[in-house]
Amino acid sequence: MKIIGGSLVVGAGFGATTSLINAVSSPYSLGAPLTDTVWMSAAKVLSLLMDAGWAWAALAVVVGRSAGTRARGAVAGVLALVAATAAYYTTDSFVLDEPFAWYGGEMLMWWVASVLFGSALGVVGAAVGRPGVLGLLAGLTVPVGAAVQMIILPPGSRITSIPESDLAVAIVWTAAVAGAIWAVHRFWTAKSETVTGR
Repeated sequence: MKIIGGSLVVGAGFGATTSLINAVSSPYSLGAPLTDTVWMSAAKVLSLLMDAGWAWAALAVVVGRSAGTRARGAVAGVLALVAATAAYYTTDSFVLDEPFAWYGGEMLMWWVASVLFGSALGVVGAAVGRPGVLGLLAGLTVPVGAAVQMIILPPGSRITSIPESDLAVAIVWTAAVAGAIWAVHRFWTAKSETVTGR
């Protein structure tokens, strides 16, 4: 029960925060008073980081990790993404003053994706930190996914390159490399401890 509640709360918080950050980063929405300020730039960077596929995937992995077992991880991953999607569109509807019904089709599509991918990502999260190759691969999932997205579809790729998108790309690459190094280090440390019998 604690896992269900925690996954729903974390997911809803992530979705609502992502929507709000997007609104604050736009001069046509909540960000209008911040136009041409350092706060607007910071909001744009946060928006590019949070409203990215790898970040949503990381949400499911993180809650899966905290769930413990694979079965609970799968449930936690799905619930977090479903709650995040609902909170995202609910907040968008409120902030943009648009009827919630307008988001129904898109929200349903992302709920289906949440069930399909959230369960797998939750299982991956439950395997993070486990000994052996399985734990290593699980630990590399988010860093490698983030790196692939930076190559295929980097933040702000639909708009002309701006300093904020360049900074977001640099942050993601740095975090991806650090995460990969951590996963490999953890793997080799556990392996050497097994060999030495510690």
